[in-house]
Amino acid sequence: MMNADEMQAIADTLMRVVTPDMAPKQLIKAARKEHPNASKKDIARAAFFSIIANAEADHGKARNLQAFAIAERIDGTA
Repeated sequence: MMNADEMQAIADTLMRVVTPDMAPKQLIKAARKEHPNASKKDIARAAFFSIIANAEADHGKARNLQAFAIAERIDGTA
């Protein structure tokens, strides 16, 4: 399991790289460029963390991360 600093780092990366048209696989690939040891589950958790931390600051990115995180959790691949 990742520690809080790792989660924050991945969450920061997700907020920086997410775009409205980005597919979940693209988001995972982008996150793993900077965090090669992160699992899909780690990235999904960091996405939820980022949603909570950034929802008021950037609604669009938070919404995109929410769609990704929920899809990963429902899909069972996270």
